[in-house]
Amino acid sequence: MRAVVIEAGSVVARERPDPVPGVGELLVSVRAAGLNRADMLQRAGLYPAPPGSPTDTPGLEFSGVVADIGPGVERFSIGDRVMAVVGGGAQAELVIVHERAALPMPDTLDFLEAGGFPEAFTVAHDALFTQCALRPGERVLVNGAAGGVGVAAVQLARVAGATVVASVRAPHLRASLESFGATAVDPAEAAAHGTYDVILEPIGASNLKSDLGSLTIGGRLVIIGVGAGARGEIDLLQLMDRRARICGSTLRARPLEDKAVAARLVERQVLPLVAARRVRVPVEAMFGLEEVDAAYARFEAGNKLGKIILDVSR
Repeated sequence: MRAVVIEAGSVVARERPDPVPGVGELLVSVRAAGLNRADMLQRAGLYPAPPGSPTDTPGLEFSGVVADIGPGVERFSIGDRVMAVVGGGAQAELVIVHERAALPMPDTLDFLEAGGFPEAFTVAHDALFTQCALRPGERVLVNGAAGGVGVAAVQLARVAGATVVASVRAPHLRASLESFGATAVDPAEAAAHGTYDVILEPIGASNLKSDLGSLTIGGRLVIIGVGAGARGEIDLLQLMDRRARICGSTLRARPLEDKAVAARLVERQVLPLVAARRVRVPVEAMFGLEEVDAAYARFEAGNKLGKIILDVSR
């Protein structure tokens, strides 16, 4: 098979042996794979793959068709359309995923959209609902709202009946975010739009002071990224006074049991929204597997709405 391989800080397409599914596993012929910040960090040597995942082939999410099944598989059959979050290896023509972590693809999704769905929507759903118990009528601030997780979070929060403020630096992206039902603002203006019950934070420590100052009584701040720093100071009296909570969430290194739970929640609560086209996956740009270096460069250039996708079938 052809696969993206990290070599000396670069990404290139190379030949690799075909993987073989084990007990409970699916071998999937990948059609599309979404790019994520974790891929950029892994390429730089800053975010190694968890045990059991390919060490030099990045990729956390994919869509495709089941090409083979291992012993004991019960949920899927050869030929089924699936998508999933994996610990790595998705940027390849073939990938292994345990059937419990896989999601069935709704007919309303094409492979390119589906390639950018699993990571973004699973992280957003877990952060908003599992970690922060978002309720109808609450106010949500989504920082970094133009990214894949941000766009997913805006849509899920709105469908749940929340009022959403979307923070994004690029002015030309704000109209698109408002089309999803959010009020889109410059990050410097987010605090002026009132206090928030839930704040989704993918940026990191540089926003910590502002985030804490913007929480309402009983507010929840969930950290899902630290691209702008992992260390910061907090005013504990402020935290106590507001009876606020700070929590964190990662997905990649979770054990199979936890990933399976997250997948089933998305399957029950989000896939019906996808099937009804109440939420969607905006695709900013698509690249072939042999164009992977250009795809990574486009991701790092920023100023995008939604996902950068590798079209593996090209």
